[in-house]
Amino acid sequence: MTSAIHHVTFSCSDAYALGSFWSEVLGQPLHDDDKPGDPEALIEGAGLLFVTVPDPKTVRNRVHLDLQPQDRTRDEEVTRLLTLGATLLDDQRRPDGTGWAVLTDPEGNEFCVERSAAERAATAG
Repeated sequence: MTSAIHHVTFSCSDAYALGSFWSEVLGQPLHDDDKPGDPEALIEGAGLLFVTVPDPKTVRNRVHLDLQPQDRTRDEEVTRLLTLGATLLDDQRRPDGTGWAVLTDPEGNEFCVERSAAERAATAG
């Protein structure tokens, strides 16, 4: 028998606030039981768990999420995420439309936004 990933867990200073940010990013709700001030918050449909810890983030993430927009372009998604509170950390987008953008969530966790499947198909071949 093998193991399955149950959750990807983020240590953070405010589980509910960071979970709420990612809830907006993914368009998936926090668990019904989660409330402001709770030590944990869960986005069950995405398997993301946020746990409040006392120590701040001090180094770059060793694991990060790569997002692929489903109903908009990469650049439109980057703009939307910046509006939600993300920060652009490293812009790897190229003039030919390839590349990605590295952003951070409100607590400094890095994640990337790649091109949508439609954008990839348009430049294939």
